[in-house]
Amino acid sequence: MRTRTAIAASVLAALTVPLASEVRIRPSEEPLTVRWRGVPIEPRGLTQLGISFRPRQAEATGLDPQVSLRTLLAYPFHLVRLGAYWDRLEPDAGSFDPTDLDWQIEAAETAGKQVIVCVGALKNFGYPEFYAPLHHLRPPLREGSLIRPAANGELLAAATSFVTRVVERYRGRGSIVAWQVEHEAVDPLGLEHSWRLAVDFVEREISAVRRADPTRPVLLNGFLPTSLPVRAQQWWRTRDQGDSLDLAARLADIVGIDYYPRHALVGLGHLTAYLDGDRSPWRRRFVPSSEDRGRRRMVTEGQAEPWEAVTAPPNPADRAMYSCPPERVIENYNRCLRRARRAGIQLEAYLFWGAEYWLLRSLSGDSSYVDAFARIVGDDRASSPEKTLSSEPRVVP
Repeated sequence: MRTRTAIAASVLAALTVPLASEVRIRPSEEPLTVRWRGVPIEPRGLTQLGISFRPRQAEATGLDPQVSLRTLLAYPFHLVRLGAYWDRLEPDAGSFDPTDLDWQIEAAETAGKQVIVCVGALKNFGYPEFYAPLHHLRPPLREGSLIRPAANGELLAAATSFVTRVVERYRGRGSIVAWQVEHEAVDPLGLEHSWRLAVDFVEREISAVRRADPTRPVLLNGFLPTSLPVRAQQWWRTRDQGDSLDLAARLADIVGIDYYPRHALVGLGHLTAYLDGDRSPWRRRFVPSSEDRGRRRMVTEGQAEPWEAVTAPPNPADRAMYSCPPERVIENYNRCLRRARRAGIQLEAYLFWGAEYWLLRSLSGDSSYVDAFARIVGDDRASSPEKTLSSEPRVVP
């Protein structure tokens, strides 16, 4: 018994140091500075730059989605990721209304951008990441379960029919360079839902997409844990079939990495507890495994907006949130490119996450987030040193 206690104490002591190095107790808000103007920018080399666009997020913050997308597309980046949200394209049983995605793809093409379409079906990017129409969820998915083809045959048939229909509609578009199947395909949906898609369910969807368009690559993305608690939780919740990055390593043509190095755990009054994986010795590496060596890779979500202990990122006047002040838009990008280079990986693309938040901030009098992005993509509209933080936002009418 004494030996076991000593071993347990040693293990706990060994974990205390990395955990202490990852947890930060900080005021959630900090003064807004112009530090972003002086942060050096890592050369991108052959890496294409881009964004993901979430029309629902724009709507939730009071922005006009069409105006917002046109405003963002005016910047000189290469690639935009758009979502085919199942409940919007199929609002009623037997219907198919692609209007919501049509205008986004047409706007991207007019701006000369390449497009990745996430066809879903059940999971897609943007909170709450679950967009199956209610008429396909009778009864609702059972919490704690694996959604398998055998037990969910009707749902699988509907999902594969939907992704096939989306691909067939847009496969003639020269702007589309890849199809994304599901979002973090076999991981649970944060803490909201504990059900997960089984690997064989996702395999059927991938097969349907490849049958509908054998000419374009399939992208699968996964969350890259950057701290010990997140890595341990991810392993525990997906230990029976592996997580989404494991799946991408086996099945995808392009492996997508979702990278959020600093995020809130819990609010404590004006203070917040954060996990900060910038220097964590436990973070999962960019180094390819034996399974995915040689596969194409990109960062599908590089954190460029706050991740606080609330659903919607706060927008305080003349303040920035600790999890992602404007300078971290650049710093997170720099860190990814340097780590990929050290691992001998050529990142095909880096997509910034949070573009709708940048516009919200700009309309609130703070253009520093969108101007930090503009610096990275080499846009000369980024603020000059003389420009004040309260200057008028640039929004295309």
